[in-house]
Amino acid sequence: MNLYIFVDCIIVLLSIIMLWKGADWLVESAAEIAHSFKVSDLVIGLTVVAFGTSAPEFAVTISAAATSQTDISIGNVIGSNIFNLGFILGGTAMIRPIATSKRMFERDGLFLLITTALIYFLFFGLDGWTPNDNYTSGEGLLLFSLLIGYVIFLFVKKDPPEEVHPNNATKMSYVLFLLGLVAIVSGGHLMVKHASNVARFMGVSDWVIAVTIVAAGTSAPEFATSVTAALKGRHGIAVGNLIGSDLFNLLGVLGLAGIINPTSISQDIFGSVFLLILMVGLTLLMIRTNWKISRLEGTILVTINLIRWYFDFAG
Repeated sequence: MNLYIFVDCIIVLLSIIMLWKGADWLVESAAEIAHSFKVSDLVIGLTVVAFGTSAPEFAVTISAAATSQTDISIGNVIGSNIFNLGFILGGTAMIRPIATSKRMFERDGLFLLITTALIYFLFFGLDGWTPNDNYTSGEGLLLFSLLIGYVIFLFVKKDPPEEVHPNNATKMSYVLFLLGLVAIVSGGHLMVKHASNVARFMGVSDWVIAVTIVAAGTSAPEFATSVTAALKGRHGIAVGNLIGSDLFNLLGVLGLAGIINPTSISQDIFGSVFLLILMVGLTLLMIRTNWKISRLEGTILVTINLIRWYFDFAG
């Protein structure tokens, strides 16, 4: 390994630390701020926490879109969403079964399924196979508008809080929120640049590196948040964080990416987008079954993600 690639690897590791710590500051401070508005754990998980933990995907994808690295821009979103439902939700359930609810299934889960199907239609058209020659800024604006409408709906029809948060928001909460955002944006920029260098050196395509290594790195905040929430019995945050994060990725990140840099869609992403639809459908079934995601169901989700990783690298 030459010196430049060694430095690239070190910077990738440092960028993951920046993403993790930055998201930690962002989520903690945002939760204090949100709880001061007296909303439920599920709504917090779907909105403020999901936005905080999705910030790395925002940073990586928008940076990639701005520099015309299309495979990383789209691949990171799709890969992160599969990773969220596979490794993170599945891994969290393996550690501790997660309680779900009818509202989580009927409102948020079904909206995620509809959103994922819409992405598939925008990318592959009516025949469901031929890539769209141009993912337009108008389509990006449509996705972003749906996100704004969804967030407004959640806060207008907000669920009552299960309990009052022990910590009130302070001036330091807002300082940490801004510091976390800066760390995440900087870490995302460094990851795109140096992970791409490592991928080319290894002879791995940008698409594969996007849906595996970069996706895992940017999903680290979701994992820490969901595991911690589940262990503390805050299941609304544990699952709401992941559903909300996937929605923010699909509607917010892909929406902004399309607005910034309209692009053509590669046939390479067909399998991953199709797998994401299946993963969302399977997750909904698990949420509905006994209103709990069991350890066995978590193991199934993790196994699917491992198999998918194997075929990504084998391909």
